[in-house]
Amino acid sequence: MPRLFTALEIPRNAAMSLSLLRGGLPGARWIDVENYHITLRFIGDVDWRTADEIIDRLDRIERPEFQLQLSGTGAFGSKKPHSVWAGVSIAPEMFALQAEIERICQRIGLPSDPRKFTPHVTLARLRSSRVEDVVEYLSGRGNFVTAPFTVSRFVLLSSRDSVGGGPYLTEEVFPLHEEHSNLASNEEHPASSVW
Repeated sequence: MPRLFTALEIPRNAAMSLSLLRGGLPGARWIDVENYHITLRFIGDVDWRTADEIIDRLDRIERPEFQLQLSGTGAFGSKKPHSVWAGVSIAPEMFALQAEIERICQRIGLPSDPRKFTPHVTLARLRSSRVEDVVEYLSGRGNFVTAPFTVSRFVLLSSRDSVGGGPYLTEEVFPLHEEHSNLASNEEHPASSVW
């Protein structure tokens, strides 16, 4: 059974901006541009029945589209860095979506994710990179930022590679709903004055 996780995709323009961060760090294994994503919930290896139940429950999620922006860079593993990443703007809708997916997974019987949700896009996995090299790499890229983009869906991805970093396969797509303006309905039913 493939290893499953839910994620947000990175649109092409933002992915191309991220690709400009590649290079200049000894010991880095750079993630391929087509594999950039923001993990919402790592599910892991589950049987087909559980996978079907997860898909059925995820398909019922009713959440609006939202805006995201990628900004800044950082590393995981302060004394022995193991990956570098690009940061993600704080979007309450993204955290609400992630929390709902977490609740669904727990209701199905999966153990809670022990790690705090820290939205990011992994740029590279590090093998024996020196702390000094990582600090130097990050110091030159801290002002990284992309244009905002609309998140209109989330996906269920699978990985058959035990090393991590792809290739990933999109198993299912779950659309988010467009936000509709209330302007028309407010014109038909003007709000009564509060004064």
